[in-house]
Amino acid sequence: MIRQLAFDLPVPEAMTREDFFVAPSNALALQTVEAWQDWPGRKLLILGPEGAGKTHLARIWAALSGAAILNAHGLAEVDLAPLAGHNLVVEDADRIGPAEAQLFHLHNLATSGAALLLTARTPPRDWGLGLPDLLSRMQATQIARLEAPDDALLSAVLVKLFADRQIAVPASLISYLVSRMPRSIGAARSLVAALDARALALGRPITRALAAEILDSAGPE
Repeated sequence: MIRQLAFDLPVPEAMTREDFFVAPSNALALQTVEAWQDWPGRKLLILGPEGAGKTHLARIWAALSGAAILNAHGLAEVDLAPLAGHNLVVEDADRIGPAEAQLFHLHNLATSGAALLLTARTPPRDWGLGLPDLLSRMQATQIARLEAPDDALLSAVLVKLFADRQIAVPASLISYLVSRMPRSIGAARSLVAALDARALALGRPITRALAAEILDSAGPE
């Protein structure tokens, strides 16, 4: 049997406001992001598990506010001086590591007129921060939480992820996946990527049988 080569190429994921599916698990967080001019201290921390939609909300806010997007991983190497007066996003703030001083400086920039949005998986008390002033400022920051998605949101996300890969699947397959997959958007992203890769490798369409193979091979969560 001739197997088709499958290349693990990046798939662009649409992250505009129009692509954001509103559900009970994320509606309040979206409302808070869109009301950004009312944030106390001009700061907001979005909390949620991996793949819950934090980056999508951050991109929506960046489009609204003209904010620059930074990641905590590389913040220690960023020249902050040119960012004064600009709205900013700092992703993965819970992984700030050695860049605590830079994050503290960004808080000072926020209090001088610019707005600051941060994303994290865990609350600030769990970040291992060594600067007491930074910890106190983070603990005083307004929080918007993303909760576990319901069936409707998972279904919409799966449809979107397949569409991003230009794959059409029947509604019955979406329902089957939702009934068996782990309850997170991150899991949906991984599942769609695995189905796409397996279908390409085998030269088969994405069917319920193929989905069962993927889900069974993943084992219990």
